[in-house]
Amino acid sequence: MELLLTVTIPAMFLAQRGFPQWWLVIVTLIGGAFAAGASGVFNCYIDRDIDAQMSRTKKRPLVTGVVKPGEALVFGAVLTALSIAIFLIFTNWVAAALAAAAIFFYVVIYSLILKRRTAQNIVWGGIAGCFPVVIGWAAVTGTVEPAAWIMFLIIFLWTPPHYWPLAIKYREDYEAVDVPMLPVVRNRTTVGLQIILYSWAMVISAIVLIPVGQMGIIYSTVAILSGIWFLYEAHRLYLLAFSKAAKSGAMRVFHGSISYLTVLFIAIAVDAVVPF
Repeated sequence: MELLLTVTIPAMFLAQRGFPQWWLVIVTLIGGAFAAGASGVFNCYIDRDIDAQMSRTKKRPLVTGVVKPGEALVFGAVLTALSIAIFLIFTNWVAAALAAAAIFFYVVIYSLILKRRTAQNIVWGGIAGCFPVVIGWAAVTGTVEPAAWIMFLIIFLWTPPHYWPLAIKYREDYEAVDVPMLPVVRNRTTVGLQIILYSWAMVISAIVLIPVGQMGIIYSTVAILSGIWFLYEAHRLYLLAFSKAAKSGAMRVFHGSISYLTVLFIAIAVDAVVPF
């Protein structure tokens, strides 16, 4: 959730080409936090059966009994209503509609339909995590322009190289509950190659934002240098796939992907307010 909110603010800066009104940033972050929270609550409700069997999720409140299933549904519904209401009242209907779409995509398309049926679950289900940038842009402008969709694409292509390394580490967990994450149904070299391909597409998309978003030297430099670094890490993971160090290398890429996206979007925000 923190990372999703982190990318929202730079999108608002770029849409404004400067500092957006502080109250608008605050209400957008609150509405976005409620939308992400609602998605997470519904996901915990849907996955409470398999969460109980996975070491990474066995302490979630629906598994331990701290929260009852009915209480979770009410909480998720309240968060959903609050999120949409905040965007409608304080921003505009476009941002509200996009927030509703993000919740629907994560809960219905990813959690209910894709997650337990296909290894492409993270690829297409990851679209839900791309919505914050277009929501932030819409909150400022009332529209969604090409630069916002490029940022949407960057996060879409970032999601597999971000999540598949985590799935490599927790492969046994997913295999035990029959969730077909790519590392469960394909060998490590195939997964490593897929991570490379998505990483290249992601870095190219980040560079495409330079002309589309009319970015300056700060973002351009960061996009190129951070892209080169992440591609190195992705290729390194592929080579490690042939050894016993694959899991440790996978977590290095997982944490590196968070750093990459954070640095890239900080550069977007700085570039939007610094005239270079």
